[in-house]
Amino acid sequence: MSTVELTKENFDQVVTDNDFILIDFWAAWCGPCRQFAPVFEGASERHADLVFAKVDTEAQPELAAAFEIRSIPTLMIVREKVAVFAQPGALPEAALEDLIGQARKLDMDEVRASIEKGKTQA
Repeated sequence: MSTVELTKENFDQVVTDNDFILIDFWAAWCGPCRQFAPVFEGASERHADLVFAKVDTEAQPELAAAFEIRSIPTLMIVREKVAVFAQPGALPEAALEDLIGQARKLDMDEVRASIEKGKTQA
């Protein structure tokens, strides 16, 4: 699947319509972002069942601000409308593949229960 360009206009729709999304927050001037781009694109070709999306932080400052992106590249994984992972830094291919495998194995009922438990304790 080709990579989807996320904007403030289509973000909610893409997250609502898809159960598993990997989001790369990046900028054209960012060297590590350019290094990570082919790794991200390669993974998108190997995992055609997942949605791979990019947010250009220069063109979409509202999205970057909404997710408190302080460093790029930042990779975020959203499963069933829940952000289950977010970390800055360019990942090597093996680390990205491992991360995708771990995210696939998550029991989302447990994740949601854990979030609810955390809310009641706050």
